[in-house]
Amino acid sequence: MIIRNPSRLDLLPKQGQRLLGLDLGHKTLGLALSDVSLKVAIPFVVVKRRTIAEDIRVLVQVIHTQDVGGLVVGLPLQMNGIEGSQAAATRCFVRKILWQVDIAVSFWDERLSSAAVERMLLTEANMSRQRRRQIIDKLAAAYILQSALDSLTNMTR
Repeated sequence: MIIRNPSRLDLLPKQGQRLLGLDLGHKTLGLALSDVSLKVAIPFVVVKRRTIAEDIRVLVQVIHTQDVGGLVVGLPLQMNGIEGSQAAATRCFVRKILWQVDIAVSFWDERLSSAAVERMLLTEANMSRQRRRQIIDKLAAAYILQSALDSLTNMTR
């Protein structure tokens, strides 16, 4: 099931379940997990992409082993807010996930998430280019997921 309104994310997981943030890249999948209170996003893992079937198998395994109750998927909108070919590919990938597992999904605008994370790594962490490449996708997934979680927190206040 695809949730169009991210404000409904708080209704997705059962008590004790988490949300999984997904940053879908050409070469890797960046994954982040929320805590069970849905307050904090934690970078989890970067998965090297293989085939769509293998990528989805890995995601379904993470969903089951980490007791995930919902997905927050970064939607790569163009700078003018229009969905292009990358957004269409992301939506297609999510439909294929939903053929394998019954889970609620919400899309989250991911414009500039990787750029924001990279800027932070450059200025605050002073990290090498090679090390940034190894972790940026899971940090981008955490950035996307944290934005959604913060939105939920702000709506409940």
